[in-house]
Order: sequence, then structure tokens, then C-alpha cells
Amino acid sequence: MQALRNGSTPTSASSSHGTESRGTESHGTEGTLHADLVVATDGRHSVLRRAAGLQPTDYPVPFDTWWFKLPRHASEKGAVAGIVPAFRDGEAMIALFRDDYYQMGYLAPKGDSARIRSEGVERFRERVAALRPDLADRVASIRSLDDLHWLDVRLDRLRRWYVDGLLCIGDAAHAMSPVGGVGINLAIQDAVAAASLLAPALLSGHVGVQELAAVERRRRMPTIVVQTVQRIMHRAVFVPLFAGRTPGPPPALLFVLRHAPVARRILPRLIAFGPRPEHAPGFARR
Repeated sequence: MQALRNGSTPTSASSSHGTESRGTESHGTEGTLHADLVVATDGRHSVLRRAAGLQPTDYPVPFDTWWFKLPRHASEKGAVAGIVPAFRDGEAMIALFRDDYYQMGYLAPKGDSARIRSEGVERFRERVAALRPDLADRVASIRSLDDLHWLDVRLDRLRRWYVDGLLCIGDAAHAMSPVGGVGINLAIQDAVAAASLLAPALLSGHVGVQELAAVERRRRMPTIVVQTVQRIMHRAVFVPLFAGRTPGPPPALLFVLRHAPVARRILPRLIAFGPRPEHAPGFARR
């Protein structure tokens, strides 16, 4: 979230003259900041969007995610940012390659967090080793359940992303599923689009709802496309998986990938860059 200092608890009020943001610092001091615009980037549980009365449309998600790290040896192959999924007997896990570690995500049916906690860290290590035997030699690095970060996965989208003086972008406007690992891509693209479209109005000292609506119009289509693909993947892969059935990609997708080589080149680019790539405006380039 912009226009508030770290450690503050924000609320906001909008008017035709800008936005007044009130916050309480961690040491208890209250303060007020005035801004032409507040940009809410405070995530899927956004305090600002709730204070502004902006309502999201929620879509069902069949799982939550337990994030953790495992060491990655220098000799191990795989490009940084690569993603490797693993499936086994109603369980799933993804591994994202980083420079010297794997960012791991264990996907559990929604509502199973209490059961997983009750089973303890040793049982969790066993699950990881069974899904990725090649990484079993390092599961001891999960010292306790405190090394895990539980994410309540949400998939939602605001019906409107703005009010006068306030704009929501990223997860504050559209919480994404971890499927495809594209949430951060969309959030950064939202920010680039907002900078490009709002800079002239900010320089002039007046940002109206017309300018905020332009940001939403530009970014709504790619958000809908990506979330639709994620919803299809939820139904085609994860719902059958957690029901004990062997999951698989949609037949139509397999047919296209097998018989249209160009699709095999386009799909990775679509995941990496999204349906509408954004480019940094000239004033932000060195």
C-alpha cells in the first residue's frame, strides 16, 4: 500500500480533493497523510478495499498451500523460475527453482490445515519425501511446523477496483490461485499500467475516477483470462485429485498441444508474460 508508513494500521476516506489516510503507528502515535491518490497494494485481505466498501466476487478454490524451502545444490539442473509439479495418491506439490533453494508448495484440500498441524512435522516430512523422493535427503531442513507458511488460497476479483482517491491493484484487486505461479506477474503489470496511465494526471495534481477507471479497463481482461484458466485447472486437475481420482490435463488441451506445435511455444509465453504484457513507460527507463 502506498502513502502510509510501514507498521501503521490504515483506514482511508476519499473526496474530490484527494484521499485522507489515517494510521496508528506501532508505538501508538496516530497520524494523517493527505494524498492525491492512495494505491492499495495490501494483498488479498486488503484493509483499504474493505474500508472503501469495495466488494469482490469469490470463486471456489479446492485447496490451500503450505509454503516452505528446501536447499538446492549447485550441481542440480533446472532453470531459475522453473516449476515442477508432483502428484501422488490425493496429494500434490510444486517446486519453484531459485538460485540456492527450492520454493516448495504442498497443496492440501481446503479445511485440512488443522489435521496437518495435528500430525506434526515428521509426518509432513514423510509426505514431502513420498512426493519428491529425489529431495528426501534434505527434508530434515524442515525443523518444525514453524518453518511452514500456510496460505489460505483465494480466487476473487473486485467488481470495481476504485473509488475517488483510491485504486486497488494486484491481490488487493484480484486474489490469484498459485496455479501457474502468475500472481506476481499480474501484480507487477498492474503497477506498470497504473504508472503509465496515471503519471500525467498525478503531475497535473488531479486524479479523477476517469483515470482510475482506465487502469481497471486495461487490466481487467488479462485478469479474467488468467483466472478463468485457473478455475478450469482447479476443476480438471485438483478436484479429481483430492477426490482420489487420477487427475490429468483437459483432453482438448492435450489434443492442441500434440497436434499444434505452435501452441507449445505460445503457452509458455502466455504463462510468463500474460495475455497483455506491459512495458515500463519512458520516464521509468534509464
